[in-house]
Amino acid sequence: MTLDGGILASLARPGARIALADGCGSPRAAYPLLSELARQRGDLRLVTGWLPGPVDGLDLDAFADARTVMPGWGLRRAADAGHVRTVPARLAAMPALLNGPLRPDLLVLAAAPGPVGPVLGAEVSWVRAVIDLGVPVAVVLDPGLPRAAAGPPLPDEQVFVLGEAAGGPHVHATPAPRGEHEAIGRHVADLLADGVRLQWAPGQLGAAVVGGVRAAGVRVHADSGLLGDGVVALDEAGLLLSDPVATYLVGTPELYAWADARGRAGRPVVHRIEHTHDPSRLAAEPPLVAVNTAVEIDLDGQVNVEGTASGLVGGVGGHPDYAAAGARSVRGLSVIALASHHRGRSTRVPQLSRPVSTPSHDVDVVVTEHGPADLRGLDRDERRRALDRIFPG
Repeated sequence: MTLDGGILASLARPGARIALADGCGSPRAAYPLLSELARQRGDLRLVTGWLPGPVDGLDLDAFADARTVMPGWGLRRAADAGHVRTVPARLAAMPALLNGPLRPDLLVLAAAPGPVGPVLGAEVSWVRAVIDLGVPVAVVLDPGLPRAAAGPPLPDEQVFVLGEAAGGPHVHATPAPRGEHEAIGRHVADLLADGVRLQWAPGQLGAAVVGGVRAAGVRVHADSGLLGDGVVALDEAGLLLSDPVATYLVGTPELYAWADARGRAGRPVVHRIEHTHDPSRLAAEPPLVAVNTAVEIDLDGQVNVEGTASGLVGGVGGHPDYAAAGARSVRGLSVIALASHHRGRSTRVPQLSRPVSTPSHDVDVVVTEHGPADLRGLDRDERRRALDRIFPG
């Protein structure tokens, strides 16, 4: 079905700020339509979030202003080139931003057809916060999306269907972990006790952490901003103690089919940010072990996740949310796991290439392939010496 540009044009008032739903289920089929409208109008503004997939057809320069919170892999080059402004904000702050300085006038999203109306698919993220504002919602119906989201169908009075496009969520396959990642995964697994809630980052290192958990046979509750195929592996191994909690899915068709089956059975996996990133919930029982990575850390353990001096890697995202919660959680931990070197250079540097994403006081343990450095209860000099041992050379 062809998408109806006339409906979209009728919903976008002059100077409107348009919120483009993010995640693997972002409405890619609407990108060209949205860009063409922006070129015609000349005064439309765009706000979006984490876009892990290609952004072909999305002409960011057509907008009078384009901003992203947590740019994702799909917007790295555009952000470096200045086509989109990157807002340095923790993911938990996104609903507040969208109720304030970044308040949109229109939301564009993709939704799965449900039994009583369109439903959110592979993510919820900050979208519910925008829906709650009462703004019009331009919907691309995509029967290829999993019905994995908690919450009611989209409100009839706000929904305007642009048409149907069966694209399904973006597929992201994680490369196999390398040797140093596998060593880190084993060290992280040694820190875990049966029954903890576990948050882990996506990518090779996250896959290695899941591998370490499986090898050690540790039973966990999965409670993470992003969930990839590793959660399916934990489920198949009988190591999940409860229904997983996340706000985004990123992975292969196997992950999406698994999440779809759970959602249709009344056990949805993805929830709104106000739930997943709530600091009080995260710091409560069971203990939370938050395992995040870094582009680099400094001599004191301050963390940079945004990028190097030469290029953007990611955004602040949920990193500080989960790190702070893990550090506050009784019997929990905030863990930063990273290889000691990347492309021949140490990932521990005298001065970070970019601003601090997560402060050192929200870091309990740093893990490299050389082992863990437990920083809890240490003063600054002791912390530096502890880190020296896992960053040789």
